[in-house]
Parts: sequence; C-alpha cells; structure tokens
Amino acid sequence: MKKEEVDKYLHEKVEKGEVVSPVLPEGLKNYLIDIDGTICDDIPNEEPERMATAKVYPDALETLNKWYDQGHIICFFTARLESHREITEKWLNENGFKYHSMVMGKPRGGNYHWIDNHLVKATRYNGKFTDLIEKEVTIEVFDDNKD
Repeated sequence: MKKEEVDKYLHEKVEKGEVVSPVLPEGLKNYLIDIDGTICDDIPNEEPERMATAKVYPDALETLNKWYDQGHIICFFTARLESHREITEKWLNENGFKYHSMVMGKPRGGNYHWIDNHLVKATRYNGKFTDLIEKEVTIEVFDDNKD
C-alpha cells in the first residue's frame, strides 16, 4: 500500500457531527518498529557516524517488506534524533526497506508501558523476526471495575 492509500485511511473522520480519531479496518495493522538493535546493529545516538554502515538484520528486512507488501502500514519509531533523519532515510532506502513513515525522538531507556485509547499490541524483539503467532501472556491493565 502506497503512502497516499495510507493517508486515505487516516483522513479526518466525523461521527455524530464530531471529528474523531480514525480507526483502521479489521486486519490492517499499523506496525511501529524500532530501528537500532531491532532491524540492524544497535547504534547509540552518541555515535551517529556509525548509522550509515549499520549491519542489516536480513530476517527483519524480509519480514517487514512482506508485511508492507501485504498492505500493512510500516512506521519506524526510533529514539534517533531529528538530526539523524536524513542519514536514517538514506540507510533505509539503500538497504531496501519499504515503509510509510518514521517518527524520531522515541524516549530512550526501554521499559515502555504504552497507554492509549486504541488497541495496542506489543512484541518484544528478541533476536529474530518471524511471522507473528498468538500466545497467552500476563499483562498489566487498568482496573476498570474500581470505583
């Protein structure tokens, strides 16, 4: 799916006379993917000169491009700084990554706990990209029954 097609899904949505956040159709995923240590060597922001030569993780390239070709939305969500955008885009393009967008400035340090009004699924990268499987796990959630 091209960027223009993605933009159609994310256009202004009006319900009952009020503008609301768009919701993607069932089955369409909006992947937010880290860069350093997830799709390539882990390069800290303090060593941006290494970003141009980071080693690609081939399984990441293959899997992400497959998801893109299946029509899913690919957004890189990285702790790299805005000043690293140009070198990052060049590296992604030179290495053949297909993607729709990139968000710079993700908080550093890990141990993320994302709170959102939309459904969020998280998958921790642990050394290899594969197709996703369903698995039961314990998660922390709000106690919606508490008064």
